[in-house]
Amino acid sequence: MTKILLLSDTHSYMDADILKYVKGADEVWHAGDIGDLKVTDAILKLKPLRAVFGNIDDAKARVEFPLNNRFYCEGVDVLITHIGGYPGRYSPAIRDEIYANPPRIFISGHSHILKVMNDKKRGILHMNPGAVGTHGFHKVRTMLRFEIDGSDIKNLEVIEFKRK
Repeated sequence: MTKILLLSDTHSYMDADILKYVKGADEVWHAGDIGDLKVTDAILKLKPLRAVFGNIDDAKARVEFPLNNRFYCEGVDVLITHIGGYPGRYSPAIRDEIYANPPRIFISGHSHILKVMNDKKRGILHMNPGAVGTHGFHKVRTMLRFEIDGSDIKNLEVIEFKRK
């Protein structure tokens, strides 16, 4: 069993509250708009990290992290990108890959809106953890926590923080 902490849109923001949840995870996944790499450095001091760069990320982040990150976690095929859209409205940049070879979990960020939904047509669980940073229009900062146990995805939990 692997405990995952999923976050996005930190926009250079990191604090002790977020790091408390990082410590409780086995892996941290970041869906882009990292901002200052001090964010990912702080995570990497504590746990393994899988991440992608987002549209606000500079050349350093784009060298460090890919645009798309596809991997297996236990028995689950995962695809992460920053601007990915939603079931029925996938971004043109990723749509062909999703249609040709659907992952089990598709993760994107960018919107600052937390959404978890099924693409029943393709058998995909789509996750957008919202934004945990303080920059943007969102009123509540959010992350997701869940577990992967073999091929099972379970114990999904929304973590909320007040806007700072």
